[in-house]
Amino acid sequence: MILRIGLRSRILLFFVAIALGSILALGIGLWFGYHRQGSPDMLNAFVQGAVASGFGILALVAGVWFLFDTHLARPMDQLASALRVRTHSDVAEDLDAAQARYLGDLADAAASATATLAKSRNSLAETVARETTRLAADKNKLEHLLSDVPPAVLLCTGRHHIVFYNSVAHRMLSGAKTPVCLGRNLFDYVDDGAIRHGHQRLIEAALPDAVVEFVCTSPCGSRRLAGRMRLARDNGGDAAAYVMTLRDVTGEVAAYARRDGLLSEVFERVRPTVAALAARIGGDGEQERALSIPALRDEVERLDQTLAELATRFDGCRADGWPMAPIDARELAVNLQRQMASSGLSLEIEASALAVRCNAFDIVSLFGHLAQKLASDRDIRAFDLVIRETSDAAEIRLGWQGPAVADSDLKAWLAEPVDGSPGGMSAETILAAHATSLAARGDAGTASIDMFLRPIQRIEPAPADTAFSVVYDFDLLARAYVERIGDTRLDDLAYVVFDTETTGLFPERGDEIVQIAAVRIVNGRRVPGETLDMLVNPGRSIPRSSSAIHGVTDAMVADATSVQEAVERFHTFAHDAVIVAHNAPFDMAFLWRREAELGVRFVNPILDTVLLSAAVFGLNENHTLDDLVSRLAVDLPRSQRHTAMGDTLATAEVFLKLKRVLQARGIDRLSDLLAEVKRYDRLLQDTNQRSDNSKTV
Repeated sequence: MILRIGLRSRILLFFVAIALGSILALGIGLWFGYHRQGSPDMLNAFVQGAVASGFGILALVAGVWFLFDTHLARPMDQLASALRVRTHSDVAEDLDAAQARYLGDLADAAASATATLAKSRNSLAETVARETTRLAADKNKLEHLLSDVPPAVLLCTGRHHIVFYNSVAHRMLSGAKTPVCLGRNLFDYVDDGAIRHGHQRLIEAALPDAVVEFVCTSPCGSRRLAGRMRLARDNGGDAAAYVMTLRDVTGEVAAYARRDGLLSEVFERVRPTVAALAARIGGDGEQERALSIPALRDEVERLDQTLAELATRFDGCRADGWPMAPIDARELAVNLQRQMASSGLSLEIEASALAVRCNAFDIVSLFGHLAQKLASDRDIRAFDLVIRETSDAAEIRLGWQGPAVADSDLKAWLAEPVDGSPGGMSAETILAAHATSLAARGDAGTASIDMFLRPIQRIEPAPADTAFSVVYDFDLLARAYVERIGDTRLDDLAYVVFDTETTGLFPERGDEIVQIAAVRIVNGRRVPGETLDMLVNPGRSIPRSSSAIHGVTDAMVADATSVQEAVERFHTFAHDAVIVAHNAPFDMAFLWRREAELGVRFVNPILDTVLLSAAVFGLNENHTLDDLVSRLAVDLPRSQRHTAMGDTLATAEVFLKLKRVLQARGIDRLSDLLAEVKRYDRLLQDTNQRSDNSKTV
């Protein structure tokens, strides 16, 4: 027990012992003196002298203790914290000499040691940077290469937790409420049946080169994914780890189903008619054959209508087997502009942010062919191209100044090969493959050729902070599994650091969230791209005094996410993670009050950087986020402060540095850390002590 008492408390106990010992010695001396005189008249004098001397001793000891505490003990504590921070975190600022001015040469020696440590670190960092520049360049090339390979690529542990994913996997598997994250269970994003079965087959086969192919679905069953799986060779000790590729075959399966259905219907609908025709033609006698002629005519007309309908449906299926992919309409327009410029033709383009499913090369060749025919036959050299969204299609309009094209001329041009070579692909073939047609229009000296392509999809700009190539942490393969989260090493935990901006300070009086942001920390580092940042419509007006602090106004949140959806999305984002916040009781209060309404519960362990700071720097220091950012040398632009994401990033960096300092003191497991911060819960409410928090730590 005595070993856990801090330096200042231990010194205080020493002075208390000195005071009590002095008073006891005084009392014993007076007792002997009184008994040697033996005069009762002297008793009052001895008692009064003892009381006065006792108070004098207490005052003297208290005064000396106060000076000792303020000039020696407290500076020693501060110096120890500062040294530990500079030793275990990337803080290179000089020590505050004023705090340790009464410690003699100790402060100068400590400053010299930290300066030498900083120089050694910088020298080592420069050496490592020089030696790893080439490796880093090769690593970046590999990351970008893996980022854009067509299939989704994932590496998972034997317990099906994600260790690696590329950008294709992120786009394919992420939902609005369930973004792909490191360390999360794969089955949060895909159905588990086929994957578990394939994984078990690989383990039982015990062949290093064995490959299993499978088809799985998304959790809601709306998408089909074709996959290939094999065990990972360099698996970090996890023999059941596996690498997997996924490809979205929803469209292909639907195309096969349409073709199979069409062929089945051809046989089903044509066979009865053919059988009826055969029966009527095979009749005996002149009279029977004469009577069957009207019936035969009806059957032939019915067969003709059936074949026409089936042919129309077959035209719609032609595109299923044609090589097509979604392409940005703006890219399509630029490619056509470049091709026409090589022929001396000018093209002004106006294209919406749409993804159009087509064969881009064929569409560019088609419109290039039409422009060439207009230039050679009509001497038209300047064109404009407009690609815009209609109700369910992309309208592509090639326009020019001049008369419209006659339908007969357009038909003749479409019959010609688009590349001008004999036997080449005709424009008609391209149109049939895309299940579309062209229309020539003209009005008041302007003319155009129009086409409609479907399906389309709007292209939403990606947030700047979510750009990434691949995300991985191979150390997760060697992570030990523990039953109780409290026994888990701090570096083996996943953390979600978050912050909110609100309409005010009192959730119980109706104040609400207006912005929420969060980042994930896995294996002791912040994961780029795994973020949550959204404006929230609070359902009430935002006071000007609040907007002046965080910059969020009513206009900014008019069309934003509702509070309920924001809390639900954060709950999903923080699943199975330790929540970290600065002044956590304030932020968590806004989330807890929505639990009953949404049917969710925040049972995550919670760490508060205020209490962590108290554990590192003591209760006498300031623990505001601004003070910690300054004390720990966190590099954050001032303009980002008091925004949800800015404060979240600052809190994350502060947390990582405080965690390293506490780990250096031997606090390496979550249960130990929670026990340590509990000693400072008089400073702030411990959010892990909620009566309804059922998570076992």
